[in-house]
Amino acid sequence: MLQLDPFCPHDQIILFGRICAGCNTEIGHGRFLNCLNAFWHPECFRCHACNLPISDCEFSMSGNYRFHKSCYKERYHPKCDVCNHFIPTNPAGLIEYRAHPFWIQKYCPSHEHDGTPRCCSCERMEPQDTGFVALNDGRKLCLECLDSAVMDTNECQPLYLEIQEFYEGLNMKVEQQVPLLLVERQALNEAREGEKNGHYHMPETRGLCLSEEQTVSTILRRPRFGTGNRAMDMITEPYKLTRRCEVTAILILYGLPRLLTGSILAHEMMHAWMRLQGFRTLSQDVEEGICQVLAHMWLLTQLDSASSSNVASTSSSASSRLEKGKRPEFERKLGEFFKHQIESDTSPVYGDGFRAGHQAVYKYGLRRTLEHIRMTGRFPY
Repeated sequence: MLQLDPFCPHDQIILFGRICAGCNTEIGHGRFLNCLNAFWHPECFRCHACNLPISDCEFSMSGNYRFHKSCYKERYHPKCDVCNHFIPTNPAGLIEYRAHPFWIQKYCPSHEHDGTPRCCSCERMEPQDTGFVALNDGRKLCLECLDSAVMDTNECQPLYLEIQEFYEGLNMKVEQQVPLLLVERQALNEAREGEKNGHYHMPETRGLCLSEEQTVSTILRRPRFGTGNRAMDMITEPYKLTRRCEVTAILILYGLPRLLTGSILAHEMMHAWMRLQGFRTLSQDVEEGICQVLAHMWLLTQLDSASSSNVASTSSSASSRLEKGKRPEFERKLGEFFKHQIESDTSPVYGDGFRAGHQAVYKYGLRRTLEHIRMTGRFPY
């Protein structure tokens, strides 16, 4: 942007032979402007945005285009995607904003500290003119993520079968029947505390592979969303886990989109497969890393299938609103985001573990990598 100094028109001067840069006619008698190394009729010196004459003593430029200062700000000054106000300048006079590294959602720095909620799935901030839905356990979910969200245990079973088939396709069939339960955050945290095997989990746990006998509160019927977009009338029931093998159940946090639910399930299925195959106790980065590799592999199959064919959503709420057989473009974008999360994770256990495991599988293949882990407890290099 070029900011010009004030200019003022000259009155009642005869300017024969001078051509207006706006209309290309002779200026002659009357007022004129001498600006930008050219002469103009006052009514020809117009704003590129609103096409009204610029009569202010200050105006703005972008390239060769002239703007009222207000029109320039409206067009080029960034607006916050949360409050929809112009992003303020900092004490140095510079426009300073924050942006999500994947979604590029721009917002005022103040929203990081003013309690603005984020979607528990895609991590985008809640715009003030678009309400997120509030789940029973305190999380919030944006409407796009809600569209494919898996909300109860029965609703998740087709996805569970799909991931079992994915493992069978890798010659890694899980022979035992392991219950899959969708649960609220509190039930997931209580189940984690009831485990005695010391497995590592992220601060925000979204899935668990259990080995102990417990009674878990599972979601029997999905909630409906009433006044204020709040979840209502969700039905839960206690489910007693019985230890018949090394794995008693897989728990997944409810209310997450299909692709995120599936990637978490693929991760936890790998924990189950290794325990049932008698793998030794592994270091955290190796076990979580190879589980993330399987979650990443499953996401890739979903993104590839979305490119080549149309796949109906598992969520009954989504299938009722979307034309059958069509996966919305946003769901594909979500898949890319979840894949990006795995690849860019900076934690030494999940992030570094995934990258070491991914490199090993790329170099030696999945089967040889797993054989090496079984024998040595480490990734091959």
